[in-house]
Amino acid sequence: MIVSGASGYVLKDAGKHEIFEGVKAVMKGKTYFGRSVSEVLRKPELPAGLPALTRREKEVLELIADGNTNQEIADALFVDVTTIDFHRKNMLSKYKVKNTAALVKVAVSNKLI
Repeated sequence: MIVSGASGYVLKDAGKHEIFEGVKAVMKGKTYFGRSVSEVLRKPELPAGLPALTRREKEVLELIADGNTNQEIADALFVDVTTIDFHRKNMLSKYKVKNTAALVKVAVSNKLI
């Protein structure tokens, strides 16, 4: 993206404030990378080639590990319950596990949460 001339970059999980800050920075001639982008760029390589979690997936996974239901997580993050179900299914697929207990086990044993 930088090679192509981008002055800033935010992921789709960015909030209004983050987008506003990015636009202001770019308008001042600076470069801006959203928090999620910065985390990915700074993140050390994951053990055993595990796929990285997005910031939102990590939030959801931590709330799952705390024993919250999809509805409780959706309420806490101010999103629809189907969004949480999507994140959960996506993480199950990413880590090639069959259920939530196995997902939490992989996350804890690899220090993802």
